[in-house]
Amino acid sequence: MSLAPAADDSTHIDYGLDTLFGHQTKSIDCQYDVQRLDDGEPPWFALHIQPPLPDDLEKAQIVVFRAEGRRMSGIVRRIERLDDDSLQLDVEPD
Repeated sequence: MSLAPAADDSTHIDYGLDTLFGHQTKSIDCQYDVQRLDDGEPPWFALHIQPPLPDDLEKAQIVVFRAEGRRMSGIVRRIERLDDDSLQLDVEPD
C-alpha cells in the first residue's frame, strides 16, 4: 500500500549518521514515495527517494519524514541503490 507524502512537507527528509566524531543529523530536500511493507504493527515502510541524492544518505541509520500528514521516524534496516540511481530505504518505525 502506497502512502502519500504530506502536501506541505513532501520533499524534506532528516537523517542521522554515526561518524568518528559522534552522531550527525542532516537534512535533504528531495522527492520520495512511501510504501507500507507489511500489515504488522508497527508497520515497516519502504522509503523510495529520487535523485539527486547526497553521497552519505546510503549510510543513514535513522530517518524522519512525513506521509499522510503524519511525522514518521525509524531505523534504517536495509538500503538498496536501484537501477535509476534512486535509493530504497527499508525503515522499521521506532
